[in-house]
This record gives sequence, structure tokens and C-alpha cells, in this order.
Amino acid sequence: MADIKLFNISGEVKEYQSGTVTLEKELQTVIEANMEAFFGVTFLASEYRTTDGGRMDSIGIDENHCPVIFEYKRSMKENVINQGLFYLNWLLDHKDSFKVLVIEKLGLKAADNIDWTMPRVICIAGDFTKYDESAIKQMNRNISLIRYKKFDNDLLMFEHTNENVATAIPENATISNKPKATDKTFAEQMASADKEIKTLYEDLSNYILSLGDDISETHLKLYVAFKKIRNIVTVVALKKKLIINLPIDVTTVTFEEGFSRDVTNIGHWGCGAVEVHLKNRADFEKAKVLIDRAYNEN
Repeated sequence: MADIKLFNISGEVKEYQSGTVTLEKELQTVIEANMEAFFGVTFLASEYRTTDGGRMDSIGIDENHCPVIFEYKRSMKENVINQGLFYLNWLLDHKDSFKVLVIEKLGLKAADNIDWTMPRVICIAGDFTKYDESAIKQMNRNISLIRYKKFDNDLLMFEHTNENVATAIPENATISNKPKATDKTFAEQMASADKEIKTLYEDLSNYILSLGDDISETHLKLYVAFKKIRNIVTVVALKKKLIINLPIDVTTVTFEEGFSRDVTNIGHWGCGAVEVHLKNRADFEKAKVLIDRAYNEN
């Protein structure tokens, strides 16, 4: 890991001394208590036992309703990536077990919304080797590598080192959250959209991805999510417009009828209470200010 130095520049400059969390269990406890704030994931269980005697360090469900497994690397020799992949494969073979866990923790409605198209593993360690970073590129699974560093007693830094985004698991491989007959998958949405809307989506995608190399484009069942560690923009395609949702504080946005609205208390597929409708290039240009904010604030 490149040496990162942190300074307090209020008054006399002071360098914060870095180190590791005293115990990996301490790090796990902090993450589980703040999983939503750190990663946009709702915590479900710690040391979740599998039927073959294994134990996932932490398990949760993200803002896209996809399962997330957390594994913490306790030593440089530990192959936490393979371990996480083993648990992910187990989970895909035991979807009913995960659904029961979600029902127990979040209720039946949340369990009905589970999306199995993009489950993922988040590996967290003080450092990774170049072999770790290379290995995940060869795997057709969604894996994120996160480095951590602690400064003094009350500062914890996460560095999103690498991420492998695999293609979505086919619909016929899933058993829950099947769209209603009237709900089109994102692929179906794009197939039926006007040519101008398809072009507009390409322009939107290129713009969002150009904001930083830490952004990935994830095609879920009912929408596309552009994300860093958590979502910054989600997109639904209709025949004559794109609907994007942004995780921005609604109290800081001036809404315009026909262009944007607050959907805090309105059902919607994407993630974020600020909803924007893009019908043409002019709408897209106007929306860039909000898209930039979503990138910088999340």
C-alpha cells in the first residue's frame, strides 16, 4: 500500500500516526455497526454459519437488494478472496437460507425484493498483494478489494483498491424477486426505447464513467447502477425518456416540474430520492450539475 500521510492543518501542523486496528475482530465490529454509512449495505448477521461448517465473517444486503458477503484478511498469507468466493457459491446454492435470514431481520417485503443477479464479496485488509489484485480480474464474480488504515484513535480510512464487476447472473438462475409480468428488465427497456433514448443512454453512461476511474457500471435486473463503493446514479429506460435517481439531500435541490421531483415517499426502482427525467440532450446537460454532486457527495 502506498504510504498515506494524514495531517491536521488547524493551527500548528500535526501528523496523525497511522497503524492497524488492534484486533481484526475490532475492525469487524466497527464495520458491522456502521455498514450502511461505510458501504451502503444493511447488516444482517455476523459469523453466519453455512451448512458445511463454514462461517462468513459478515453478511448483508445492499441498496440494490443484492446479497453482500464481507471477509476480513487477518494475515498476508490468508487467501481471503478464494474463501469469499467459496461462500458466495454456497450462498447461490442456498438462496432459501438467505431469504429466511432476510425475513427474520427485515421482513417479508424485503425478502421478496432480493435481487440475485449481482451478489458480491467485499474483501477488507490492511493490504493486498499484486497477485490478489490480478487474481480477481480472472474471476467471473463481483469482488471488491478494500484497504483500511487507522489514524490515532478515531480516524479510519478505506481505500477502494480494485473491483471486478461480472456480468449479471441470468434470470433463469434466480428464484426470488422475479419481475411482475408488467415489469420489463433493463435489457427489455432498452430494446423498446426509441433510438434517440438509446443514444442518450450511451452519452449518459460515458459521462458518468468519465467522472473517475473508481466508477463501475452494473446492470441489474430492473435498472442500471453506476457506483463507487455505493450507488451514485441509477437509470431506468422508458420508450421516450431516461429516469435517473440520485442520492442527494432533497432539501438542497430546487425541483422543476416535468424535469425533477422528490420521490422520498413515492415508490421507484432506482436508488436515491432525487428523480430526474431526461427526454433530450438539453435535459441531460441540465442534469450534469446534479450528477456531479452525486459523484462528489457519495
